[in-house]
Amino acid sequence: METNHPPTQTPTRIKDRPTWLISRAYARSSGLLKAGFESHGSGLRSYHYRLLAALDEGGPASQAELGRGTGIDRSDVTTALTELESRRLVERTVDADHKRRNIVTLTSEGVDQLRELDAVVDELVGLIERGHEVAPSTLGTVSGAIDASQSSVGILEDVICRHR
Repeated sequence: METNHPPTQTPTRIKDRPTWLISRAYARSSGLLKAGFESHGSGLRSYHYRLLAALDEGGPASQAELGRGTGIDRSDVTTALTELESRRLVERTVDADHKRRNIVTLTSEGVDQLRELDAVVDELVGLIERGHEVAPSTLGTVSGAIDASQSSVGILEDVICRHR
């Protein structure tokens, strides 16, 4: 049966919806980050970047604290930290006060690697700004609205429409 459906056209009713636009921006930025990290990040991924950044900013932390602070599932934190530890980017030691808890510390090699990953992210931000796509400040506004439980469609539509 022949159809009249254009396969590459986004349906009109969703193409300007904030949820669609946010999901498209997320998919595009995730793809760019993945490609950048693969080519310039020694094979590390965004999980690794988030963990290294959290340790750099907050200092030593338990695995549970890292999971909560970065939004990474506990089992994924363990796997990612094992990978980082094998590269000597972090060190894990048993907490003297709580023997079942590991404290994770960023190493000097980890700081160097984080700077390289920062450069990849900075390059992505530059591409977005040069491409006249949604500015990071707009995304921060949307993210802040969602985090503050002000995530009604009207608020999101207002924020996105103001920054077009």
